[in-house]
Amino acid sequence: MSNKSKRFPPEFRDRAARMVLEEEKNHPSRWSAVMMIAPKLDIHPDMLSKWTRLHERANASAVSDLPDREKIRQLERENRELRQTNEILHKASTYFAEGELDRHASSGHNALH
Repeated sequence: MSNKSKRFPPEFRDRAARMVLEEEKNHPSRWSAVMMIAPKLDIHPDMLSKWTRLHERANASAVSDLPDREKIRQLERENRELRQTNEILHKASTYFAEGELDRHASSGHNALH
């Protein structure tokens, strides 16, 4: 990982935690979701796991006190944000993968050698 003293804004930490909570549904455990997302965000998995726990605690009482309609609105908003984040990550990974392919092609590597 890069600079260990790097500070992350609260919005980044919250969004990263929400990504884990959303992605957790597609994995056998929360840790496997953390291990998938942490490298993409260039953060240590233990830090992301901690952020996720803190995010859950901070939002558990807030969500449970809201009326159902507001809960749905909040969850829909979070869902939109997560979809946007996933789209950005997908586009970034595609961009970097294409750059890697171009780099290999221009350096003379090919499948026949």
